[in-house]
Amino acid sequence: MPPSNTPTLRQRRLGAELRKLREHAGLTSSAAAAVLGVKQAQISSIEAGRYAVSADRVRTFARIYSCADQALIDALAAMTGGRTRGWWDGYREHLPVSLIDLAELEHYATELRVALVIHIPALLQTTEHARALFRGVFPPLQQYEIEHRLSHRIKRQSILHRDVPTPYTATIHEAALRMGFGGREVAAEQLRHILDMSEHPHVTVRIVPFGRQSFHGTGQGIDYVAGAVPQLDTIQLDTHHGCEFLDADAQLAKYRAVINHMEANALDARASRDLIHRIAHEL
Repeated sequence: MPPSNTPTLRQRRLGAELRKLREHAGLTSSAAAAVLGVKQAQISSIEAGRYAVSADRVRTFARIYSCADQALIDALAAMTGGRTRGWWDGYREHLPVSLIDLAELEHYATELRVALVIHIPALLQTTEHARALFRGVFPPLQQYEIEHRLSHRIKRQSILHRDVPTPYTATIHEAALRMGFGGREVAAEQLRHILDMSEHPHVTVRIVPFGRQSFHGTGQGIDYVAGAVPQLDTIQLDTHHGCEFLDADAQLAKYRAVINHMEANALDARASRDLIHRIAHEL
């Protein structure tokens, strides 16, 4: 298969993990190429995610790199092959690449944990709430850009409604529930939607109320995306310049600790629903 000039996040991650295995084995790309009987440029392209590899080739890499972690090898092998087109590819000409990558990342996640202070999690947003947010983006978006982003966001939510839905835990600060984006009716509908979603067995919503003194968090949204094995977990951060993806061991440990701390300071699921009900009645 010819090299791809636009590798997906999943392809880039596979290549990066193969590079980690090679470096852990103490092999240069030249040495690895010599053992495998390929050119060094091909190793570089594979590790950059630009060249597709088969599951058998990944297992060969693992053997040469003396990797004995069978669960990791199986997970990497499952990420191989040519790029499979998902619904998100239809937005590639209309949205930033990071949003395409985010949809793909969520699609293959085994679990999602999110923590937010100012905003409602994207996968729990109503159409009108999301529309109000996109209308407030700076610099302003054109109407057609708003519609593309809106439909993309709503389609991302399908992972919570498929036959085998993704386990989802959202830790939300009370401030986000009181922001009132879109006005009273939109805000009330949004809170009712969160309550409805929280009734699903695979969705857990927990609220951090005002007054919690031991609170570690910022206004930055955090998504902890679990992979097939812990080594393939990913952090997604919302920033003013778009999505940022992190997967270094130290970064994963740091943000896992942040989310754990936020969850520890949140109300349980039942008390969280009670608080959401009270805020909705106050609108």
